[in-house]
Amino acid sequence: MRGPYFEADWRREQLRTNLWLVPVLQTIAITLLFGITYAVDRVAYDGLFTLPSFVLNGSADSARVVLATVAAAIITVVGIVFSITIVALTLASTQFGPRMLRNFVRDPGTQLSLGTFVASFCYAMIALVSVGGGPHGDFVPHLSITVTFMLTLTDVAVLIFFFNHIATMIQLPVMIANIATTIVDEVAAMDRASSFGVGAARGPSDEELLARFAESGAPIRTPRSGYLQVIRHDVLVKIATKANAVVQLPHRPGHFMVAGQVIAWVWPPEAAASVEERLALGHVAGAYRTLAQDISFGLDQLVEIALRALSPAVNDTFTGMTCVDWIADCLCRISSTWHPQRIRRDAEGYTRVIAFQPDFERLVERTFDTIRQAAVGMPAIMIRQLDAVAKVIEQIPDRKIRTALIRQAEAIQRSNLATVPDASDRADVTERFEAVMAMVARAA
Repeated sequence: MRGPYFEADWRREQLRTNLWLVPVLQTIAITLLFGITYAVDRVAYDGLFTLPSFVLNGSADSARVVLATVAAAIITVVGIVFSITIVALTLASTQFGPRMLRNFVRDPGTQLSLGTFVASFCYAMIALVSVGGGPHGDFVPHLSITVTFMLTLTDVAVLIFFFNHIATMIQLPVMIANIATTIVDEVAAMDRASSFGVGAARGPSDEELLARFAESGAPIRTPRSGYLQVIRHDVLVKIATKANAVVQLPHRPGHFMVAGQVIAWVWPPEAAASVEERLALGHVAGAYRTLAQDISFGLDQLVEIALRALSPAVNDTFTGMTCVDWIADCLCRISSTWHPQRIRRDAEGYTRVIAFQPDFERLVERTFDTIRQAAVGMPAIMIRQLDAVAKVIEQIPDRKIRTALIRQAEAIQRSNLATVPDASDRADVTERFEAVMAMVARAA
């Protein structure tokens, strides 16, 4: 068995969230390109091949001057680009929150821009070193110098793109929309892998297994502190199958684990020792939360931006409304695609892993409660939240989920009646609340 979600999406997420991988790959590619152009230049130098007329010509001294000038100019631009990137990261940390930094670091436009300049600089330096003497006089890599000029023109275009990209990226509506899109993409990736380890049931029922855990389950404690980032269900199923045991996971990705805290329960208890030896292979913990399996983290980012906007120091109501709009979009889109699996079975159908999974109602509470509490006395946010409740209810037929949304609408109305001082503002919010309840009545 193979867990496609962890092996592909999570590992790719780790590789994407840095500023060195893409520049390194581009530098390797540009080195290979220089190897090709250098081989062609050598063949032309030996008189076995004639370069096309568009290839630049000149002496060895002029080639050294040109390449040195180009390399110096490119490395200066690299410094400017890195400075702008640091400024953007600083702005993101202060305006959006420190958890937004990873979204800037993993941005492919920034990584490609940095990689293009670094690769061009490396190409110019390698070409500069290749200029030298030879049996037929000075060797000048004419084709490589021509490619260097072409890369320089490309760098100018990339520089313009980078300036426009950063100017667009630091805008709050764009940032909020990108976070929402990432959440939906991660949910879709999890849904594609949800069939792993899920099959026809055999053996004891889940309720019976939970009762056995309560009676005689053996605890396994985490050796180190950190956020639980990923649970490798595929590895855990293999470990439990080999030990002929069942593993219960009381925590989900995103929970903070203190060293010595129970991270798993094992039944039968005699299998705990063998499971504990390899349990580290099934969990990934770190200093920060990730979106790989922690959908709540993405929604928390939107909530954090809204809370900062609604704080008395900022008082940016429109940004708070934008966050509410995109939260509604996320809830509507993931309601039909998110099917978290609590039970994982082996190839024979026996339950091997019982994992903790938050339900959709918990996501609704997580996104609406905090913003509602911060929007006390703010009718504009209350009305926008009621609109969001109406949009989600309209697209979700599940009565249980609708009940959670109705509770949110009622809580917003209670806050309206208790905290909004102006009678006309209270009436506006009440009118929107009654429209939501009327829509619910019609659907029922």
